[in-house]
Amino acid sequence: MSKPTRLFDYLKSNLDTAGRVLKLSKRDQGGWKSYDKEEIIHIVDNISKGLIAKGIKKGDRIGLMSGNRPEWNFVDFACNQLGVALVPLYPTLSAQDLSYIVKDAEAKLIFVSNQDLAEKVEKALANNELHLDIYTLDEVPNHKHYNQLIEEGKQQNIDLQPYNDAVQEDDLLTLIYTSGTTGKPKGVYLTHKNIISNVGACSHLLTDDIKKSLSFLPLCHIFERMVVYMYISKGVNVYYAENLDNIVVDINDVKPQVFTTVPRVLEKVYDKIIEKGKALTGIKKSLFFWAVDLGHQFQEPKSNNAWYNFKLSIARKLIFSKWQQALGGEIKFIISGGAALQQRLARIFWAADIKVLEGYGLTETSPVIAVNSWDENDVKFGSVGRVLKNLHVKIADDGEILVKGPSITSGYYNNPVATAETIDNAGYFHTGDIGELTADGFLKITDRKKEIFKTAGGKYIAPQVMENKLMESVLIGQIMIIGENKKFPAALIVPAFEELEKYCKVKGIPFESKESIIQDPQVIEKYQREIDKANENFGNWEMVKKFVLLPKEWTIDNGELTPKLSLKRKIILQKHEEDINKIYAE
Repeated sequence: MSKPTRLFDYLKSNLDTAGRVLKLSKRDQGGWKSYDKEEIIHIVDNISKGLIAKGIKKGDRIGLMSGNRPEWNFVDFACNQLGVALVPLYPTLSAQDLSYIVKDAEAKLIFVSNQDLAEKVEKALANNELHLDIYTLDEVPNHKHYNQLIEEGKQQNIDLQPYNDAVQEDDLLTLIYTSGTTGKPKGVYLTHKNIISNVGACSHLLTDDIKKSLSFLPLCHIFERMVVYMYISKGVNVYYAENLDNIVVDINDVKPQVFTTVPRVLEKVYDKIIEKGKALTGIKKSLFFWAVDLGHQFQEPKSNNAWYNFKLSIARKLIFSKWQQALGGEIKFIISGGAALQQRLARIFWAADIKVLEGYGLTETSPVIAVNSWDENDVKFGSVGRVLKNLHVKIADDGEILVKGPSITSGYYNNPVATAETIDNAGYFHTGDIGELTADGFLKITDRKKEIFKTAGGKYIAPQVMENKLMESVLIGQIMIIGENKKFPAALIVPAFEELEKYCKVKGIPFESKESIIQDPQVIEKYQREIDKANENFGNWEMVKKFVLLPKEWTIDNGELTPKLSLKRKIILQKHEEDINKIYAE
C-alpha cells in the first residue's frame, strides 16, 4: 500500500508486519484477555459510529483519563478516524488543572477508566459548572459504560469510509497539555503527520524478531503513545500493565522483548540487584561484585579489547544471565527516555547484554529527536544518540538545542504568545535544553536552559549534571541542587529510606521514624561523606557546601513532580523555603 498518512492507517491498511499478527492484551481474572486486529477494528468502528450518533464531528475534542489498557487505543483510533482530536488527561491532574484543560480544549465528552476517576472528573467539572457526558471503561454504578456507546454504534447504518477519507495528514490528532515545571498547562498541537513522521523515523529500532512488548509508561504521555503506535504499525503484540505495582510479575509473565522506561525505574532495578548481591556470601559474593566492577568498565562494544570480552563472557554466563532472567529472559532492548540516564547504568546493562537505548525528545517534537541504537556501531554512552534522519538540529550560540522537521508541533493551542516564544521565524523549535553535537554526530544534553543558574559569585551551575552524579549514591532517593544568587550551591535531599534503614541496622543506629533518623548525627555524617565523594567530580564553585535531609518523598500527587517525574523546581523551592533559609542563614 501507499505510505500511511493518518494514524488509523496503521490499523486499517495492509502494512508489512514481517508476518507478525497484532494483538492487544490486558490483565483479566488472573490471566490475559487479548484482542486480535479484526476484533479491534470492529470495536473501534462501533465506537466511532456511537460518537457520530451523539453528534460528535470532525474538529471536536474528546478527553480520555485512564491507565494503560487496550480500550485506551480503541477510543483513540475511534476518534482519530473521524478527525476528532483526543485530549489525554493524566489521572494525577489536580482538579484545577483538569477543569482548565477540559475548558480550554472545549472537550465535548470524556472517557474515564474507573469509579475513582469518574468521581474526580465529576467533581472538577461541577466546581466549574461544566456539563459533559462521562463514559467509563470499567463497569461503574450509575454511570454510562462505554459498551453502551458500542451498542449504540452497532445500531447505526453508517458508512465510515467518507469520514475516513475526510481526514488529512495535517489535521489535529491530539492536544497534549504539558504540566511543565511552572505556569498553566499548555496544549501542544500535534497532527497525524507530526506523529506518523516520528513513528517512521524510529521504526528501524524494531527488528523483525521483535514480537512481544510490555507497555507500562503512561499512554497519556507522547513517548509511550508514539512507541505503541510503532508496535501496532509493525504488528508487535502489546501487553498493557495499568500501573507499576505489579510490574515485576507482568515482566516475568509476558517475557517481553522490548519495553520503554524512565531512568528511575532502571535505577530501582539496579539497586534491587545490588541489594541481592550484598546478601550473598563467600565466592558467590566475590564473583557478583567482580562482574559488577567489570560491567562498569564496559565501553562502546567495538572499543572493548579481546581480554575484556573474554572476562565479560564469563561474567555474562555466571552472573549477568540471572539479570536477564529477572527481566523475563527474552529482552532484546529497552528504550529509556524522559530524563537523563546515568552512564554507569547504561554501561552495566549493556555489559549484562541488556541493551538500554537512551533517547531524547519533548512532547512538542512528537517526541523523539535523537535515540541510540541496538546496533553496536551506533551507540555512544553519555549521549542520547544520533539525531533522527528526518530532523535538523543546530546548536544556538548560547548552547540551546534547536530542531526543525516534520514531527515538530506548529504551536500551542489558543496560546500564540507561548508559540512565538518557542518557534522562531525560521521554523526552529527552541527546546530549552543545552547540548552539543559530537564530531561523529551524536547529541549530548548537558542541562535545561531554564534551570542553569548563577551563584552570587557569577559562576554558572548546571544542576542536572550534579544531581545525576549525586544520585549514584544508593542512599539518595531524590535530590535538588539549589543556590541561585547565593554564595554557594547546596542540596535538598530525600533519602532512599529503605537503603538508609539497612545502613542503620548494620551500624546499630536506631531507626524509629523518618523524621528522627534524618536528625541523627551519624546519619548526617554519612550523607556528608556521600556528598564529599561526589564533590570530587565538580569544580570548586560547583561543590555542594551544605545540604538538608527531608523526611517526605516528592510526588506527582503533591505537585512536586511532573508526570515524567521531573522536578517542579519552583514549587519545591516554595515548599522548602524555611529549610533553604536555614542553609544560607550563616
